[in-house]
Amino acid sequence: MKPDDILEYCLDRLPDTVSVNSWGESGIFYNPNNTLKRGIYVLTVKEKDGDNDNSSELNRENIYRVNIGIRKKTFLALFGAVPARPPKGGIVDMPFDFTKTDKILPHPVYAWMSWICVLNPSDTTFEQLKPLIKEAYEYAKEKYSKKK
Repeated sequence: MKPDDILEYCLDRLPDTVSVNSWGESGIFYNPNNTLKRGIYVLTVKEKDGDNDNSSELNRENIYRVNIGIRKKTFLALFGAVPARPPKGGIVDMPFDFTKTDKILPHPVYAWMSWICVLNPSDTTFEQLKPLIKEAYEYAKEKYSKKK
């Protein structure tokens, strides 16, 4: 899988989504008719480290991370607990190697908001991500309806 394959998958299958590039990442947002300034996050693909997010070591050659915002109950089912918010520039206190590729992990910074991630998902792992992407999309639609 390549980052563009994942972004295309979302744009092709998730109605009313748009792609926005900012902060060194490409994001998929739910935003029917571009009614909101940016929309509601569904998923991002990050290809380089940032000042406050370098625990995945994305500056390694050909490494990228897919980030997905899921519901808290799903996060709990996957990982057993939602961590506390880390201090600025820190990572969540969870026993995971956030540099490991092809494994569904809590997001190193935003796990406290029930975000998950995968570095360089294989085709097999991407199949496991598809229902989680669908959930993130449905969750974004719910958030959007509350903003309107």
